[in-house]
Amino acid sequence: MSTKFNKNIFALFLSSMSVSAFAQDKKTFGALITDRPDQTESPTPMPKGFLQLETGAFYETFEDNNIKNENYTYNTTLVRYGLLNNLELRLGWDFVEGKTKVNGTTLDEVTSGFNPLLFGFKTSIAQENGCFPEIGFLGHLYLPFTASKDYKPETTGVDFRFSFAHTLSENSSLSYNLGAAWGDDSPEASYVYTIAYGHSITDKLGAYAELYGDLPENSKANHLWDAGLTYLVSNNVQLDATVGSSITKGQDILISAGVSFRLPTKNN
Repeated sequence: MSTKFNKNIFALFLSSMSVSAFAQDKKTFGALITDRPDQTESPTPMPKGFLQLETGAFYETFEDNNIKNENYTYNTTLVRYGLLNNLELRLGWDFVEGKTKVNGTTLDEVTSGFNPLLFGFKTSIAQENGCFPEIGFLGHLYLPFTASKDYKPETTGVDFRFSFAHTLSENSSLSYNLGAAWGDDSPEASYVYTIAYGHSITDKLGAYAELYGDLPENSKANHLWDAGLTYLVSNNVQLDATVGSSITKGQDILISAGVSFRLPTKNN
């Protein structure tokens, strides 16, 4: 969901758990659990019959040899729906505008449009039990025919992840993802990893720090970090803000902000 292995679509919530609900009994449907703003996906699928929207915007830059690329992603919407007790359906789409500066001068040519639509699922494999983590699995397709001309690939992108989450204490958790992605019209697999630590500062305010990256089969690895805050407005609404950058050569700065909210359907 890295900017490369995507989360162009989802600029990145303390995803293993909402920071104010680490010990929450899922059957009570307490504070929502989100998959933004970080790169780490939660292992917990949506409860059956609930709809959750996670959206936001982010800005990122890449500069090399006096050539600076700026990307503005205005709509990083992910829609999650609990179809069954242990199955969540996922749809994601974002709108991007890219600008290039050479020696400080902005070029006239601007790229803009939608990235490929993400369609996927999430399911739970195991619940947390002592030192044994909660485990989930999720996968996505990125559909080329839904993309705008400037961002339309020739082939369908695919990714999958195993997601893990540990409760460290009443106020903290550790979560991580391992998986692989295929995209950018390349048959080369890119192995994906994330690890995020979350801490509840108050009942409503939480913080997280994360390392993540991808390791392409035949290219140099990309390693990045981000950190941010979440604020629980209510059990069904959460705000977030994030800042990040790359450790290896690549992304210079990432700034993101967003909101997530959960809605019951008529079946609830």
